[in-house]
Amino acid sequence: MTDVRRVNEAGEDGGRPLPLDRRVFVVAGVVFAVLMALSTRYGFHRDELYFLDCARHLQASYVDQPLLAPLLARVSLTLFGVSEPGLRLWPALAAAATVAVGALTAREFGGARRAQLLAAIATGTMPVLLSSGHVANTTSYEMLAWAAITLVVVRIGRTGDTRWWLAVGALVGVGAEFNHLAAIFGAVLLAATLLGPARRTVADRRLPAGAAIAVLLVLPDLWWQARHGWAMFEMTRALNGEHGGPGNILTWITGQFGMACLAMTVLWVAGLRFLWRSGRPMWRCLVIAYAVLFVLFAVTTGAQVYYLGGLYVCLLAAGAVGLDGWLRARPDRLRHLMAATAVSAALSAVIVLPVLPPSDAAWTYGVSEISGETLGWPQLVGTVQQVWAGLPPARRADAVLFAADYSEAGAINELGRDSGLPTAAGAQNTDWWWGPGNPHATTVVAVAPGPEHIPGYAARLRRYFRHVRVAATLANPQGVHNIEWGGQVYVCTGPRRSWATIWPALRMYA
Repeated sequence: MTDVRRVNEAGEDGGRPLPLDRRVFVVAGVVFAVLMALSTRYGFHRDELYFLDCARHLQASYVDQPLLAPLLARVSLTLFGVSEPGLRLWPALAAAATVAVGALTAREFGGARRAQLLAAIATGTMPVLLSSGHVANTTSYEMLAWAAITLVVVRIGRTGDTRWWLAVGALVGVGAEFNHLAAIFGAVLLAATLLGPARRTVADRRLPAGAAIAVLLVLPDLWWQARHGWAMFEMTRALNGEHGGPGNILTWITGQFGMACLAMTVLWVAGLRFLWRSGRPMWRCLVIAYAVLFVLFAVTTGAQVYYLGGLYVCLLAAGAVGLDGWLRARPDRLRHLMAATAVSAALSAVIVLPVLPPSDAAWTYGVSEISGETLGWPQLVGTVQQVWAGLPPARRADAVLFAADYSEAGAINELGRDSGLPTAAGAQNTDWWWGPGNPHATTVVAVAPGPEHIPGYAARLRRYFRHVRVAATLANPQGVHNIEWGGQVYVCTGPRRSWATIWPALRMYA
């Protein structure tokens, strides 16, 4: 294993790091090309349909995410219309940039060209990077933000130049405007710095100045949340209730071994050892932050195993540098690592990317739900359209479309935009805040996911309507038992009170 002191000689405090291996940009380009080549496969993901809906309702924040991801979706709508490649351009670019950041981080650690290239390959084959780079929600941007934050923190630890705290604050603020998790990461890093040995070397006036920059950048989000009853806290409680608890701790622990390509697990484990043995307090803060967040997320949101994904970019880079000497001593070790990486990356790509024919994708849903949640949306819209068209004209004139799940509302509003369907009102998350549509409606065509996801929904509708009829059942031609499989379309008439007064009781955060 490379001696840490020898690695540090390549980048002494204030010195110049080693030259950058330009092959890392080839790796980043390959990742981008693969993601864009697959961007037209299957269909929109359920989150993407929601984000397109959010893009048409631009506001300072939302119940479940800040502004910037919906803003990018709005740019896509303006430039490309309702287009899968147009929407997925941004996460693909973020994934490619994350690969480059991984290599730059290895360079900051003192890594030569071989270590930089290994870090780029390790980052580019991360299943969490590839899956998030295919779907335009917040995860790919969050990963890039975390990776960029750690890159600058590593530079501060290497050089002692505290002017970089201003950049850290800006990155935390921008990252938090994509996903609130970046603010949590920034807060844990701040605490680790102030409460540990790093305080004596890098905690000067620029540290609170960087924190102030982060706070200023998230003020629009805080303003919106304050005006909407701090909905993000209620949303967080709902997510913790669904994904957290003791039963999901084991899921969290085992899930961390799937963040990087399985063959590269040795790299991020070695990265933790490298950082802790480096002798640099600021680098040790990254290990402390990892440990704190590992425990925090395990207890609160254990089933959301990808929450730490961005931090593994730094750990892989550290491991690439830490194992460089060990790999160089026996060339066959590197060959075996690359062969194992190629095999495990190919297997994970089949699961997290739309590589297989859609008809063969059902078995992957039990491992990763990403591909399965991109199937069946045109069929859902067609089914709803048939039910809507089947209403008598007089009843249809006084009816509204209502979706229990944000993806159903997004599918109707985006994919059914030119089909004659009205805009659907939605009960989930920010959809609910946009209102019930016609407040005086006496007929409601309600769409709900399968009973595994929202059990007993017909009984719930009967609390508010005297007559609830199942008009259609949802499915997809590929037979994937995703969230919509077995869902139903209801025609609800005879409201027990006005639709406007029913609406507050329908809100759902999940």
